[in-house]
Amino acid sequence: MRAHEAGALHGDIGSRGPAWLRPPVDVNALVPQLWPRNVTRDGDGVLAVAGLGVRDIAAEFGTPVYVLDEDDLRSRCRDFRTGFDGVDVYYAGKAFLCRAVVRMISDEGLHLDVCTGGELATALSAGMPPERIGFHGNNKSVAELTRALDAGVGRIILDSFDEIDRLTALARERGVRPRVMIRVTVGVEAHTHEFIATAHEDQKFGFSLAGGAAADAAFQVLDEGVLELRGLHSHIGSQIFDASGFEVSARRVLGLQSQIRDARGVELPELDLGGGFGIAYTTQDDPATPQDLAKRLRRIVESECAAERLAVPHLSIEPGRAIVGPAMFTLYEVGTVKDVDGIRTYVSVDGGMSDNIRTALYDASYSATLASRASTAEPLLARVVGKHCESGDIVVKDEFLPADVQPGDLVAVPGTGAYCRSMASNYNHVPRPPVVAVRGGQARLIVRRETEEDLLALDVG
Repeated sequence: MRAHEAGALHGDIGSRGPAWLRPPVDVNALVPQLWPRNVTRDGDGVLAVAGLGVRDIAAEFGTPVYVLDEDDLRSRCRDFRTGFDGVDVYYAGKAFLCRAVVRMISDEGLHLDVCTGGELATALSAGMPPERIGFHGNNKSVAELTRALDAGVGRIILDSFDEIDRLTALARERGVRPRVMIRVTVGVEAHTHEFIATAHEDQKFGFSLAGGAAADAAFQVLDEGVLELRGLHSHIGSQIFDASGFEVSARRVLGLQSQIRDARGVELPELDLGGGFGIAYTTQDDPATPQDLAKRLRRIVESECAAERLAVPHLSIEPGRAIVGPAMFTLYEVGTVKDVDGIRTYVSVDGGMSDNIRTALYDASYSATLASRASTAEPLLARVVGKHCESGDIVVKDEFLPADVQPGDLVAVPGTGAYCRSMASNYNHVPRPPVVAVRGGQARLIVRRETEEDLLALDVG
């Protein structure tokens, strides 16, 4: 690999793709774990979701467009609700939130986790029962906390001593006793297949366990008696496939719970283990089912509670990506196909880093498929790139597409439900794409496409 001043994505001249990526036997075949459950190909090889072909979706709504398989999302909600029976499942709204999705997860019996005033406003405007809302965030403003109190949100996750003071003052003024949890930074950094137990806890979230801040925060809340401390909260990372990190986290959090009991005679009744459960973006990913995750986490908590002589607390979790991520794909139209001196073929589409920043930001990997037709051509290792004025504007770093891919073709990228629309931007003044939900062969617009008029309306100069 040749080094490049702009980063590794630009330095792999002559790359043959990652070692795990192999040429497909059939370039038209779909890998089931990568796609929403109701995605198939019709007799002409056109990708279809819940019976509706992507050509029809593109004709009605344009491209790029995020396509949500509504029944798939609902079924994943039910998988978590039934797999984690007796556990409160909070959908992590930061993954993707709009009023239609709020109503879907509410219909399916889930709770909702928000972390800004805008997310809270969306939840409330969609009719989410406030008692089923949890409010996160490391820098909640007075206005945001006031709104949460006035709405009667079910719990507020405390993230700093400043916030404890802020919320305590607001609660006193209003004569209310909101339910709260302490977010504990346990010194576990979880990754896809490994965890690193660090001696420090260098991050902006939560109260340090090792430094004693988490215990001090709990004691302050209990001693002041204004806020109702329900329990402790821990979140160790994202895109996690291995339960080992949760085991270390649970041991440390429950050790703090035991310390609180011994010091104040109080056994906190709740424990939140956070989210971060992984999904399949490519064939190298092998996520666990919600049922399997539930068994592992319950076993871990029960074992650690027995060791600390604690009653097993009421559990909650916060999946976001694992629910919405696999339920959505992004549909693009190809505009340019460029072979660069036999080094690489670039397939340029009409979106890019403004609708999916994760490849550029996190070096994330994605898959793709030719969506508008079948092909008999040989597989071609290509790079799917966007239309923005950036060399790092890459949607899919390496993927085998048919060698006859051409302008006007539709290309679909799966696994884009989480953090793609949520982190979308107007870079290069490109309007953000719409979100379309498909169910029973019918499509409905749930987030409309931005227009140039929308962009200009904000420009008051």
